[in-house]
Amino acid sequence: MPFDIAGLIQIIALGAIPIAFAITLHEAAHGYAARYFGDTTAEQAGRISLNPLRHIDPVGTIAVPLLILVTSKLLGGGGMLFGWAKPVPVNFGRLRNPKRDMFWVAAAGPGANLFMALCWGLVLKLALLSPLTYFSAPLVRMAEIGIVINVILMILNLFPLPPLDGGRIAISLLPGRLAWRFAMLEPYGFIILLFLLFTGILGTILGPFRDAALSTLTVLFNLR
Repeated sequence: MPFDIAGLIQIIALGAIPIAFAITLHEAAHGYAARYFGDTTAEQAGRISLNPLRHIDPVGTIAVPLLILVTSKLLGGGGMLFGWAKPVPVNFGRLRNPKRDMFWVAAAGPGANLFMALCWGLVLKLALLSPLTYFSAPLVRMAEIGIVINVILMILNLFPLPPLDGGRIAISLLPGRLAWRFAMLEPYGFIILLFLLFTGILGTILGPFRDAALSTLTVLFNLR
């Protein structure tokens, strides 16, 4: 099967805006939440911003997702799109109630992705209902990408492994000693995550949750 370079360029062009919003608002949400609960570290670092350039990591935001996308096109498979942005700095010790407030600061990122997935769902519904024009088909595709990328980011970040948001949430909810032991995984979390990704285990675990979330949005907006 020949490599569809035109299709890949189209996906990248249409996905640029949804991906930029997905990453930017996810990271900014952490900063806003941290500031609300007493930690101004992100604000002092200039990271509470809606400017995507402040959050983009050249490797994690561009190179790795592009590599996965190209590989999936070449192999004709799906796979779990994976990437990361520059993490917003949060000093949990400066929160008014560190263990409790950690939950809300961590949940703010996936919560922002859920909100954006709903917004793109509404855009998709309106685009499908509008008269067919030169712009309607690209808008439909852009909205579809927006839904998928935000659902993937939400599900991935809720995976209970520090330093992912799900790991922070788990630390916040676990009792003291158990939370401390679980937090000790953080230095190895990224290595574990990459192992799970490249062995296909991560996709196997998260795939059903991704599909359930997408199905729920399909029913919610009556997109069938």
